[in-house]
Amino acid sequence: MRHFAQELEELNQAVLQMGGFVESSMHCSVQALQERDERLANRIIEDEPRINQMEMDIDSRVTRLLALQQPVARDLRFLTSVLKINGDLERVGDLAVHIARRTLSLIHRPPMKDIGDIPKMAALAEDMLHKSLDAFVKQDAELAESVLPVDAEVNELRDRVFTEVVQVMQTEPDNVPSALDLMFVARHLERTADHSTNIAEDVIFLVRGEDVRHHALR
Repeated sequence: MRHFAQELEELNQAVLQMGGFVESSMHCSVQALQERDERLANRIIEDEPRINQMEMDIDSRVTRLLALQQPVARDLRFLTSVLKINGDLERVGDLAVHIARRTLSLIHRPPMKDIGDIPKMAALAEDMLHKSLDAFVKQDAELAESVLPVDAEVNELRDRVFTEVVQVMQTEPDNVPSALDLMFVARHLERTADHSTNIAEDVIFLVRGEDVRHHALR
């Protein structure tokens, strides 16, 4: 029993390590975009295999523990939650890479006017990711709950960015490629918020045993 508890703690630490690495990748991708930093964007792309390896290692650990230990109650909730959180973290890592690639595309074109809501989206998405991971660390369902309503705000900002981008494409034909890149950046940030919401929902399930997916929380 003590050995199983030790393995659970090691798994927990592996998830925290991956979460920290993914959070850093997303932050750096936004920084590279805002600062037009080619070196930083390339570093994020080069780091992608490390995140993928982390995901596979965690999946392997969870699968082995489920098969060999046949956990119940909270231990079972922990393992199933980790399995889902692991997938969401890997996808956020992918999104950071997508933003980095869009940044490299934008860097090689003349700067266009700022799309003002993208920095707001980035700040909200990063904060959601940080809080959802912090909630997992602290096993704090209330902190996880605070993440859920922000998703709607990010969606509203995405819609505003899309409107601004369409206006740019209609009035500034030379900037159509850059405008499309920014539209994809907004989409990637919105998806980051979605995955952060998923993580927060999994934390609530882990702590309380309540399924609040699909905005079931009232």
